[in-house]
Amino acid sequence: MKNVLLFIAFIFFQFIAAQPDSLYLKSKTKYDGPVWVQKNKASLNLSEVAFVNWNSGGSNSISGLFGAESYANYNDKYFTWRNNVLLKYGVNKQQARELRKTDDLFELNSDIGFRPDSISNWYYSAKLNFRTQFANGYKYPDKDTPISRLLAPGYLFFGGGMEYGKNVEEFSFYFSPLTLKSTFVLDKTLANAGKFGVKPAVYDAEGNVVIPGERIRNEVGILINNSYEMEVATNIKVKHQVSLYSDYINNFGNVDVDWRIDFDFKVNSFVKATLGSHLRYDDDVKTTKPTAVADVYDEAGAKVQWKQFLGIGFAVDF
Repeated sequence: MKNVLLFIAFIFFQFIAAQPDSLYLKSKTKYDGPVWVQKNKASLNLSEVAFVNWNSGGSNSISGLFGAESYANYNDKYFTWRNNVLLKYGVNKQQARELRKTDDLFELNSDIGFRPDSISNWYYSAKLNFRTQFANGYKYPDKDTPISRLLAPGYLFFGGGMEYGKNVEEFSFYFSPLTLKSTFVLDKTLANAGKFGVKPAVYDAEGNVVIPGERIRNEVGILINNSYEMEVATNIKVKHQVSLYSDYINNFGNVDVDWRIDFDFKVNSFVKATLGSHLRYDDDVKTTKPTAVADVYDEAGAKVQWKQFLGIGFAVDF
């Protein structure tokens, strides 16, 4: 009898060992240990229009926008560390007109958060954001005088505060009572002109520079960020990001706004369409208006900046 029981037990354990994991995974607890997730995305949007004997008139043109984004995110029960790099560059060429830049961005983000309780949705958080551009920017059709360059301007935000999010990669609300904002204008000509809020150069009566323009301007203020990403319909995703900043020392109460909202329409695994809007207001970026004297301009104050984009192209995740 004993041998029979041993034989039955042996057969039973062999049967269990041969079963797929799905039969007993339900009894396992969810893994909540450290996890690194790395993702990459590249896209190319193209648009073209051509006319041949078109009696309504028109101008041949072609546009292209290249984008790349890379994520490296860490999560465990108590810590999150999110990192991403975003690159964009776009150009447009129209008939009988020079090649013009339509988009230009390099952006780096790094956020780290700690929650003392594994079930809490509140994190002690620190955030870093840096952005600039690659190529010279011009006020077309003038291509002789750059109005912006690499690191002119460049912006750095770094601070600490509290962040709320049930899933901080898809939804978060961040408040920082103490954030450093540094504005870099590393081009001598633009710095001497006092562009992007830095102190301009001081000149003598003969027009010689006595004190060079400020290259770096530092501010300390309040930063509020809000972001969410969701699927609003099948194959349609929306991503919203808004940043509000006010400096304690210089004109406290004037709020710098950076608001982006993008809709992604997925046609298939490789073809996608994008509709985007980007609104900015920076009290330090002043505009000018012409005067009665040729080539002389008066300051017209800061104004709302807005950019809209609609494109269809190829995208790949890897």
